[in-house]
Order: sequence, then C-alpha cells, then structure tokens
Amino acid sequence: MAHSRATSRQLLKIAEVCDELDIAPSTFYEWRAKDCAPKCIKLPNGSVRIRRADLEAWLEDREVAA
Repeated sequence: MAHSRATSRQLLKIAEVCDELDIAPSTFYEWRAKDCAPKCIKLPNGSVRIRRADLEAWLEDREVAA
C-alpha cells in the first residue's frame, strides 16, 4: 500500500510527461493554455509539476471504446 501511495504522490516534470506522451513541450503548453492538459501544480519557485495520479486520471478520461 505504501508503494501505491508514493506512486500517486509522484510529481512529474513537464519534460517527463512530454516524453511519456511522445509530444513536444510546446504541445503541452498549448494544451495547458486551452485548459485541456492534465492538472498542474505550480510550485513556489515557479516550476510546474504534474501528479502521476492526475496524469493517469487524465489519460483514462480520454480513453475511447474500441
């Protein structure tokens, strides 16, 4: 259970999300400007992170039935 909790709290950098989704950072920022990117967290130092759990939920919301 502890591993699951740690994974859900994992914070990903935008570059990591872009690598995983095979998209350019500019595409991610475009999605973010259109308010259709995964939920982001802005840290006090100005950097942006995405929770692993939020990315997974975002992907599930976009699944289409085959």
